[in-house]
Parts: sequence; C-alpha cells; structure tokens
Amino acid sequence: MSTLTVVRHAQARPFEKDSDRLSELGEQQARALAAYWTQHGVAFDEVWCGGLKRHAQTAALALEQSPTVCADFNEYDVEGVLKSYPPPSSFPDNRAFQKVFETAMRSWVEGSVNGAEPFAAFRDRVRNGLRRIQEGASNRRVVLFTSGGPIGVLVQTALGAPDRSFLDVNWRVRNCSITEFVFSSGRLSLDSFNAIPHLVDDRIRTFR
Repeated sequence: MSTLTVVRHAQARPFEKDSDRLSELGEQQARALAAYWTQHGVAFDEVWCGGLKRHAQTAALALEQSPTVCADFNEYDVEGVLKSYPPPSSFPDNRAFQKVFETAMRSWVEGSVNGAEPFAAFRDRVRNGLRRIQEGASNRRVVLFTSGGPIGVLVQTALGAPDRSFLDVNWRVRNCSITEFVFSSGRLSLDSFNAIPHLVDDRIRTFR
C-alpha cells in the first residue's frame, strides 16, 4: 500500500482581483508546515499539485521538490456557481455571505446551476487525477497540494458516500490542513482528516 497526504492550499487573498495568490498569513501557514515536516523527518517520493498559483506557492514553501502539475485537482468554478448572486463584497459580513454560498452550492451539487462546470464533471475529473496517482508503483509516499473541493471529493470517494456529503466535508477543510489516505491501484482508504498540528498558534488557523 502507498500513502497519499493531501494538503489544502494555505490562505489565499479572497475576493480580490488577484485572489489566486497566497496572503501573508497563508505564506506563514505554509512555512509552518515546512518546519513541522522537517522537525519530524517527513519526506515524500512524489509531489503533485493542482494547476493554480496558490497550489504551487504552498508546495514551494512547504517542500523543495518540484511537483507534477495536474489540473484535474483544480478547484470547482466558484465564480460560475455564484454568478446569479450578488458579489461577496456586497454582504455585511462573512456569515451572511456563507448562508448564500451554501444555498448556491447545494443547487450546484443537485445540478441546478447552468454556466458552471457541473458538479458531476468536477467530481469525475478529480477522480481521474486520483487514478493517475494510483497507476504508479506500489509503496510510494505521495503528497498532493490542492483545494478544499477536491479534498471533499477524495474523502467522499474513500467513504463511498453520496454526493451531498461532499458539501459537509468541503465546508470543514482548513487552510493548509493535512488529510491522509492509504491507497493501491484500486483502493482508497481515509486515515485522517483536516489535521493542523503544524498550526500551533490559533491566530493562523483559517477556513478561508
């Protein structure tokens, strides 16, 4: 069996023109992960990441190895999902926006949103990326840097859970958290979810 360590990207700059970049806090989170892995002698045989800047930046700060870039692990189309709703900046606070976001996401998973990559297509491309990783040799230690959405799909897949469970997982994935699986060519099992032992200071623990 091989191991797959999946890291959600560190905090990005949300709802800005160039939001696909880490914030200063996000850079701090990624460096904390690097220090934790160094302290505990954690090493990987392969490094993978999605095709977004925030994935690559998190990987570069956490490890010195060059990653295999796989766009199958990119996040879902947030702008497409929210296109029928007011912009996030128009809400009085994050809690008010979150309620609308949750409504939009339920509609998307149910197939009621047009103009965005359908949930089924998103789910299937993440699983296609997973198959690429599973096709490699046995007894590998693989790390993947991606987003909360793909992590939700991977957890859902490992548990054999229905599509609606994807949302419950997606909302809980913290920035720069670690989720671990064991896998073979035809099997994926969840070992741990959303761990943040490297973020010892509560002030650098974030969801968005």
